[in-house]
Amino acid sequence: MKQDAALGNGLSGDVEGGLRTESFAPGNDDSRTANWLEAVDLGFHEQRGDAKHLPAVVDAYQRDGRILTAVYDDTAPESAWDPAVPVATYATMVNSLNVGGGRLLPAHLVTAVTVRPTHRRRGILRTMITSDLQRAREAGLALAGLTASEATIYGRFGFGAATSTAEIRLDTRGGLDFTAGATGSIAVADSAKLKFLAPDIYRAHLHRTDGALGRQYGYWMRASGDWSEESFEPDKALRGVLHYDADGVPDGYAAYKSLGWRTEPHTVKVTDLVAANDDAYRELWRYLGSMDLVDRVTFDAAPVADPLPWMLADRRRYSVTSVDDVLWLRILDTKAALEARHYPGSGTIVLSVRDPLGLAGGVWRLEVDGSNAEASPVEAGSAPAGAEAEIDVTALGSLYLGGVSAPTLAAAGGIRGSRAALEVLDALFTAGPAPYCSTHF
Repeated sequence: MKQDAALGNGLSGDVEGGLRTESFAPGNDDSRTANWLEAVDLGFHEQRGDAKHLPAVVDAYQRDGRILTAVYDDTAPESAWDPAVPVATYATMVNSLNVGGGRLLPAHLVTAVTVRPTHRRRGILRTMITSDLQRAREAGLALAGLTASEATIYGRFGFGAATSTAEIRLDTRGGLDFTAGATGSIAVADSAKLKFLAPDIYRAHLHRTDGALGRQYGYWMRASGDWSEESFEPDKALRGVLHYDADGVPDGYAAYKSLGWRTEPHTVKVTDLVAANDDAYRELWRYLGSMDLVDRVTFDAAPVADPLPWMLADRRRYSVTSVDDVLWLRILDTKAALEARHYPGSGTIVLSVRDPLGLAGGVWRLEVDGSNAEASPVEAGSAPAGAEAEIDVTALGSLYLGGVSAPTLAAAGGIRGSRAALEVLDALFTAGPAPYCSTHF
């Protein structure tokens, strides 16, 4: 990821208040990586890492193309924690986002953002994120993304919640009945081989699923049980299942584990489920719903627009227990982002984008014909014809994949425009499939 490396290297230097910032690629022979991971563990309240896992973590991070940023305070008082452990962390990588119709757009992804409580209110986060976003735009990336552990932080930097997933619960006592007959075949997976099959299956899912995002290497380690959900130790409870199409080609997998006999009702938790087509999705759930000695199956990353209840003979055995946002998007280059997206309809609208950080602001005339778009800048003082709307960059991030309607964003205050303008926006952005992103980072 040459773009990402360039972005990270640009963050090195001194910052206000005597703090020092460095950006670097992860490495086994570099104590900065181990210290950076220690700081991340502190920030997310995880137990201290084990040095024996460092080579595997570094390998995964290198495969992801991550660049790590650390902020140091060299003036730590006596008996304070090692000043070589950063007081703030930040990381970036680049991966592909399906922006509709199988079109993949490189996205600048931000992760592992922490600031130690002792160093808050010193502008550390603002300095890291604003300078990074500026460099990402200069490097030619049209949008940035993140998954937020707290919902109140990133809106002020122009990120808007763009996708959500549902946590679901299935009553599987006696097995689930489906309205359609079985297709293809199912087999319990060889976990060691699943690690190598999963990336290809996911790649097919990525190309067919609006809002899907390319995955980090750690997903394959966890799908196989080489790593557990919460640590880098093996997960001996994890099992896998594969679906094969009529030609014997693997086109879906699920990873799952029992929560133990002391859990009542006896529950199986699905940790990951990826399908390259609707048949594979249905047949994986048919298997999961047919296991003996299981009363309940749960999954915390199902689509909000889930076809599963419509597949069941008794849809009341399916329930949603919560809905959570996943992918937050930040438009960096409005023209490039608007022209990259696939559109389900046609139409023309003039969009005035408000961006307090000055990255994506301006006025564009968006013309869409047959899924392809052209965004032309509108000169200041001119009077463009047609429907017009003003939109905050945060709202544009939420609207971009079509996960929320324009009238809803207008009611929230993020869009200002006539009913006709809102109708055009909905026809262009939200008339297609609901976006689905099951990837956290």
